[in-house]
Order: sequence, then C-alpha cells, then structure tokens
Amino acid sequence: MAGLKPLALRGGVAVITGAASGIGAALSAKLARRGMHLALVDLNLAGLEATATQARAAGVTVSIHVLDVADHAAAAALPAAVLAQHPRVSVLVNNAGVALGGLFEQVDADDFDWLMAINFGATVRLTRAFLPVLAREPAAQLVNVSSIFGIIAPPAQTAYSASKFAVRGFSESLRHELEMNGSPVGVTIVHPGGVRTAISENARLAKGLDSADVARERANWRSLLALDPADAAEQIVVAIERRAPRVLVGKDAKAAALVQRLFPVTYWKHVARDIARRVKRKPA
Repeated sequence: MAGLKPLALRGGVAVITGAASGIGAALSAKLARRGMHLALVDLNLAGLEATATQARAAGVTVSIHVLDVADHAAAAALPAAVLAQHPRVSVLVNNAGVALGGLFEQVDADDFDWLMAINFGATVRLTRAFLPVLAREPAAQLVNVSSIFGIIAPPAQTAYSASKFAVRGFSESLRHELEMNGSPVGVTIVHPGGVRTAISENARLAKGLDSADVARERANWRSLLALDPADAAEQIVVAIERRAPRVLVGKDAKAAALVQRLFPVTYWKHVARDIARRVKRKPA
C-alpha cells in the first residue's frame, strides 16, 4: 500500500454490509460523523433503520438496502441500486458474516456451504460488482473483514476459519494485483479479535449437540468478547483513512497474531492456555 495518499472520507460514499448491528452499525456511525454518506446493507430491516437513524443525525445521506449478500442476483444488482441514490462509491466494507459451531465431523455439509457463501462468497461477489465503481474514483478503498481466526485456526471452527483465511488470501492477492496495475483502489484487511457482537449468540450449531455443552461454550466465548464495537470501529476507520493494508483490532488479536508468527505450527497450545486462563478469571 506504499505510495497511496490518505483517503479523504468527508463527502465520500461508503457501502457497508452487515450494517444492522455490531461492528457494521458502529462503523456506520463513525463514518457518518466523519461526513461520509452511507449505503447500508443487511437482511434485518429494523436494525438497518436504527443504524440509519443514528447516521442521519450526523447530517449525511443514508440509503437502506435489504438483501441477502449470498444471493448472486441481488449482489450483482446492488451497485445500480446504490448509484440510483448516491453519485459515487469510494469505500466498500464487506463486513457481513455468520458463525457455525461444532467439530467438522458434526457440522452438516449444507451448513458449511451456507457459511462459506456468506463469509467468503459474498465478499468475492460484492468486490467483483463494486470494483469498477470504486476504480472510477481518484482514490477508493476496499475493506474486507476477516477475523483473528483468519490468522489462527481454533478447533471446532473449521468452517469459520476456512472462510476467514479465504478472505485474507483473496484480499492479499487482489491487493497485489491492484498495486501492480496502478489502481486507485487500496485494500484493507481487518482482523478483529473478541468484539462484543451477537455473532456467537446467533451462530448455527451442529445438530445433536448437548444443550448444556452449547450453553457452556457460548458462555465461555461470550466472556472473551471484551472490545466494544465502537472502539473496534474507530480502529477500522483510522485504518481506512490511512489506507492500511492490515489492521489487527484489539489487544487479543495482536497477541494471537504474534504467537502465531513465533510458533507457526504449535501456536494453538499457547493460545489455548491463555484462553483457559481468561475464561476462568471472568464470570460467564
């Protein structure tokens, strides 16, 4: 990303998927306060309307687009729908994501494919759809949200980690292509750690899991979600402005990435020990 000047947000237009809650909603609010107009995308109309109301209070134009990002036709038609309400698009944030719990042998193949279609497939489809629009700008930024699980791969997260590693690989390769071709479009890959969102509560679970085990695991993961979405969003906005190639969101993400770099094969035993200590210290 060397050589790219900082991105001016004020007056630009950002398309944000998964904007009805969590990081997407918080990011919408932060960008609106910096003067960016917004095209908000999600399946949850009520959540979109709440996000839009907060953003409009900052005096920006906001459009709402209710659609399933895994729907090929809807993804292909989205740029035209956005441009019907906005004159341009300067930032695309592929943030929409879902989770799926259970060991690989327990997870249904259809559920695995469902997750991949949203977490990875939609990122590719929307990037393909909006890249020509972004390329019209003198400077634009593509922001793809991976995860710390796109750097480390815990057990019982085969589908989620596969999708987030795929987002990372796709984004890095695309960035190199765009740099090689002198494109005005930069690429930022976001690796959030434990952010307090509802993704784990809303996760699909492998069929046949014991309800007590499910409740215990959800409580354990919930105790690790320490970072407020607003704080995560602020870090992402700064990365967009700076056109950073990668941002590790949260101290836990930075620590896990360091451990992976030091112990590329055996990192999980070190990370697992730290998680076990943190879960024991924090009430469920």
